[in-house]
Amino acid sequence: MSDEAEVITRIEGAVGRITLNRPQALHALNTKMIGLITQALLVWRADPGVEMVLIDHAGERGFCAGGDIRMLAESGAGDGREAREFFFNEYRLNSLLHDYPKPLVAIMDGITMGGGVGLSRPCRYRVATERTTFAMPETGIGLFPDVGGGWFLSRMSDHVGLWLALTGARIKAADCELTCIATDYVESARLPDLKTAIIADPAAVETVLTQFEGDAGRPPLAAHQDEIARLFAGDSVEAIVASLKAADSDWAREQFAVLATKSPQTMKVAFRQLKLGGAMTRFADNMAMEYRIGARVVQRHDFLEGVRAVIVDKDNAPKWDPPTLESVTEALIGSIFAPLPSTEEWTPLP
Repeated sequence: MSDEAEVITRIEGAVGRITLNRPQALHALNTKMIGLITQALLVWRADPGVEMVLIDHAGERGFCAGGDIRMLAESGAGDGREAREFFFNEYRLNSLLHDYPKPLVAIMDGITMGGGVGLSRPCRYRVATERTTFAMPETGIGLFPDVGGGWFLSRMSDHVGLWLALTGARIKAADCELTCIATDYVESARLPDLKTAIIADPAAVETVLTQFEGDAGRPPLAAHQDEIARLFAGDSVEAIVASLKAADSDWAREQFAVLATKSPQTMKVAFRQLKLGGAMTRFADNMAMEYRIGARVVQRHDFLEGVRAVIVDKDNAPKWDPPTLESVTEALIGSIFAPLPSTEEWTPLP
């Protein structure tokens, strides 16, 4: 793969192939990459010679670690224009993928977080490997679980999506299959042959995936599903924290300790985001909501401080403001979700 082109797009047989090619940054998305992917998908959508789209990555280090966080923080510290442009275009890509008329296959080999989730989750076929690590870690940097998180996390059973959103928990392939984040498991060593077989006969993709299907092992999350369903059922983040504090299990105590490190503002944003997103009937409405959130939180203290603590200084000691759940008012959260001026609202691609 060329080190110059950050996304490689081409047609192989009847398959449009998109390969993320920014390995030094774990294929984290930037505005240019989003534009290249969007352009290819729009061309192939109208091309009768393209029957399917395959999304993968170069190298072995990860599918996509998210978005260009440093750029977002630098922009957020200024006028936020570049960050808003990024979100606007990324969410258009998420919406395009969600409504795409042709089958999509994502090879989630390695780290799949944030923006990488936004690329893979709308795909009909989502292939995990023994190297897959899935997470929506935004509560740890003061952002929020975007790229459609309000839609797909809220539709996961037994509050597992809310648990993922609030804790930023990292899960592996077996848990990805259990939660339907992944549809298939294939050993990474077999991926070249899998891709060749899909390209040779895209119409037989389901048969091909069955032939290559491996055993991801027992999902660790299965042992805690009942606890998640019970302890994350509260009608507020404060209620969930209280339930965890009162529970008599090592796992609950671990979750309580994890939430104590997260941005109170982000946790409350994520809670409302999933509640509203779960009630919506159109994915585009969810993305319009998420754009309003993104346009605002990218310039707020917690995101800038979270990036400083986790990515820049790496002291992992962010000082959140407001510092507690109780001090994050409903008025503050309401202001983050409020409509934007009509000329600034997000819209899907025509």
